Amino acid sequence: MSATDAAGEAAKTGKSLKNAADHAERSFAEAAESAKASLAAAAARTEAAVRESLEALRTHSRTYTDQAGQQLDVAQKYVVERVKERPMTATLAGVGVGLLLGLLLASRSNHR
Repeated sequence: MSATDAAGEAAKTGKSLKNAADHAERSFAEAAESAKASLAAAAARTEAAVRESLEALRTHSRTYTDQAGQQLDVAQKYVVERVKERPMTATLAGVGVGLLLGLLLASRSNHR
C-alpha cells in the first residue's frame, strides 16, 4: 500500500468519523428536545391534577364545615332548651363541672 493510498484511506476514515460525530450530535439534540417536551407535558398534567385535587379538597372542606356548623347549632339549641327547662339543675351541673376542672388543674400544677 502506498503513501497516497494510505492518505486516501485516512481521509475516508476522517470523513466517516466526522459524519458519525455529526449524526451522534443530531441524535443527542433530538433526544434532548424530546425529553424536554415530555417533561413539559408531564409537568402540565401534574399541575392540572394538583389543581383538581385542591378544588375537590376545598369543596369537601366546605361541606364538612357546613355540616359541623349545623350540628353545632343543633347542639346549642338542645343545651339552651334543657337549661330553660331546668335552670337550677343546669346551674348546679355547670358549677360541678367547673369545680372538677378546678380541682384537676390545681392538682396538676401541684405535681410540677
